[in-house]
Amino acid sequence: MKQALEFTPDWFSKPGDSLRALMLRKSIDAQDVARHLDGGMKTLRGLLDGSNPIDDGHAGVLAEAVGGTISFWLKRQEQYDDALERAVDRAATVEADDWLMLPVPGEKPRGRMTQEKKRDEVRRRLRFFNVGTMDAWQIRYGKICTSTLFRTSSTFNSDDGAVLMWLRDGELSSDLVSTKPWNAGNLQDRLDSIRKLSKLKQPEVFLPKLKELCAEAGVAVVAKRAPQGCRASGASRLVAPDKAMVLLSFRGRSDDTFWFTVFHEIGHLILHGARTFVDSDMHGDNLDECENEANDFASRIIVPEQRVEEFKRLRADKFDVIRFSNRVGVSAGLLVGQMQHRDMINPSQLNFLKRRWQWEDLAEVMD
Repeated sequence: MKQALEFTPDWFSKPGDSLRALMLRKSIDAQDVARHLDGGMKTLRGLLDGSNPIDDGHAGVLAEAVGGTISFWLKRQEQYDDALERAVDRAATVEADDWLMLPVPGEKPRGRMTQEKKRDEVRRRLRFFNVGTMDAWQIRYGKICTSTLFRTSSTFNSDDGAVLMWLRDGELSSDLVSTKPWNAGNLQDRLDSIRKLSKLKQPEVFLPKLKELCAEAGVAVVAKRAPQGCRASGASRLVAPDKAMVLLSFRGRSDDTFWFTVFHEIGHLILHGARTFVDSDMHGDNLDECENEANDFASRIIVPEQRVEEFKRLRADKFDVIRFSNRVGVSAGLLVGQMQHRDMINPSQLNFLKRRWQWEDLAEVMD
């Protein structure tokens, strides 16, 4: 008589995956779910990313807000917990050192690593990246590191783990952004409205408008400060079959860098589809075809082709630049950045026309 074998899958799926799927299927806004939860959007983010387990109270709210029964949600959490612990058992035994090399948000100095502490740290990483094995992580994230689509800075040493943590954290924040289905044509149609936002001075004014315009085209715009070791300015990525993401770090904290990054990442989405791009230095001599195309796309948004000859005649005079900025409908700082890049003026000239922000000014707009 053959002994029955128990099938133990090596994958796991957190309850937040089911919650996200139901919200998308039923077109339920994150705000509509969050207002029923104690803790609002912060609690919903935890339910989606797996850091906040579903208890009886959460299960009741989810059953009412998105569907399913209370028992369904509690069972879903139980299945995930069991699968996660099986994955931790394996990973802590055979892959712990590899997992511990990956940073996660909010990580503090570890000190002496007991076996239980090691399991806790491995568990955090499996939950954060939502994969059960290092092989699965390599398939989903590791290949980005070796791809030509992954751009690191020629000036700084960019830590791959920090960049991927920033990218994953952005993906999790994009779960909270409700969008229409991704459509490159709809995004193209909104470019003129988006470029006009560069005239607005305050991030708390222009960023919500940017998010709204992009969401109408299926793009979740997420602003998230890059962690130490990550020198990325922006990224673009398809985070679901019908949802794209533009992730912005506000690196440099000046309007010319910020808006060029916005237009550059939009260019990737429109020109290069569902491929993943993480961009640091967007100007240089060794850029590939995709990067040059995205740069050209961004430059044409700032200075329309029909105004290029007029732009080339600009002098290093603030009044000339301001008048031209009013005629073409973008901020003077963006034009200064283009003039410097095209060697029309020195890098030290007219920088006072660029708007600059402090991190404390940006705190309230960061996701």
